[in-house]
Amino acid sequence: MTGDPHAPGPTLHPETLTVAAGYDAQAHHGAVKPPLFLTSTFVYPSAQHAKAAHEAYFAPEPPTAGPRPAFIYARLDHPNLVMVEERLARLDRAEDAAAFNSGMAAISTVMHAFLRPGTTILHTRPIYGGTDVLIHRQLSQFGITPVGIEDGLDAVSVRRAAAAARAIGPLALVLIETPANPTSGIADIALIAAVADEIGRDQGQRPVVAVDNTFLGPFLQTPLEHGADLTITSLTKYAGGHSDLLGGGVSGRAALIAPLKQLRTVLGSPMDPHTCWMLLRSFETLHLRTERAGSNARVLAEFLRGHPRIAQVNYIGFREPGSAARTTFDRQCRGAGSTFSFRIHGGEAEAFRMLDRLRVIRMAVSLGGTETLICHSASTTHYAVPPERRALVGIDDSSLRISVGIEHCDDLIGDLAQALEAI
Repeated sequence: MTGDPHAPGPTLHPETLTVAAGYDAQAHHGAVKPPLFLTSTFVYPSAQHAKAAHEAYFAPEPPTAGPRPAFIYARLDHPNLVMVEERLARLDRAEDAAAFNSGMAAISTVMHAFLRPGTTILHTRPIYGGTDVLIHRQLSQFGITPVGIEDGLDAVSVRRAAAAARAIGPLALVLIETPANPTSGIADIALIAAVADEIGRDQGQRPVVAVDNTFLGPFLQTPLEHGADLTITSLTKYAGGHSDLLGGGVSGRAALIAPLKQLRTVLGSPMDPHTCWMLLRSFETLHLRTERAGSNARVLAEFLRGHPRIAQVNYIGFREPGSAARTTFDRQCRGAGSTFSFRIHGGEAEAFRMLDRLRVIRMAVSLGGTETLICHSASTTHYAVPPERRALVGIDDSSLRISVGIEHCDDLIGDLAQALEAI
């Protein structure tokens, strides 16, 4: 593939886009790398220019052509933010993208943009603990009802959950998390999007279909190509990749991204210039880190699968050939990623003894960094999820989640081997 890295459309390979897209060196004095714009506000050349800038920013419809509107104030927009959003949109093969100061800011903005009192949200299970708390504790206080899909690979299950949601109120949003955190459960994006089409014809308005793509990221899955309207990604994870920044992104059609940007302005949750600058740097090695961490994860998953103290390994690359999960994985994903969960023989006490013996692998939440991280999901990332809801999706006291980094895999295996002796 060839083409201008600054032109719209996915004409270049993603590996090239991570280095080139969204930045024009000639527009910035020839600097090879993007400058950092540490300013909170921008000077207008004239009063009329100031008025025109505000008119353009707050227009009901985003401009489709012509020069970019002037910058106003960094909470609204700033040069580094534009660079990140253009690069993310190209990687996700979207018309536009919006970047936020955390993954949860991205998710919550989508919820607030498309849900209203009396509407329902349909979601796959399990979902990230923070998202679970948002929809079950916070949004429920505003008359918004969440309904979970038991099996995101089965059309009957999806339609049954959709019917249950519509019996409560208009279905406004479908949230798909695939692979799921922490079980690596797979949901069929195309199937669920097709059901959303059916619902749209029946209720007169199609629910927005959003996919949380955090577990795989843009190199391994492109939800928009399978019928999703929006791709949501915690940029803290693989895109940031060094456990040193917080960020979130949403990609999709320009008409859906525009209201998210305006809502972001009043909520005050844009990504700041320095974080944008760090993220632009990190994007450049995303494909290298994705490849190395993924190969390490496969080796560790194989080791754990054969260990006598391990009861189950939930690595998506191990899905049975011919199964619905494997068929969907082969069609929808370009790799298995480097984060997965496994279950030990035992419970919390045994898990804690094993975790406390680790020396190379670090015990912490989050994922997608250069270092390998591990955590006990029931007592950390999903602690705020009620035990009965955790049990429904297979998160119990024997469950551990590991995010494999780029260290030498022999050192990681050796560390796991000695720590498992504590069980």
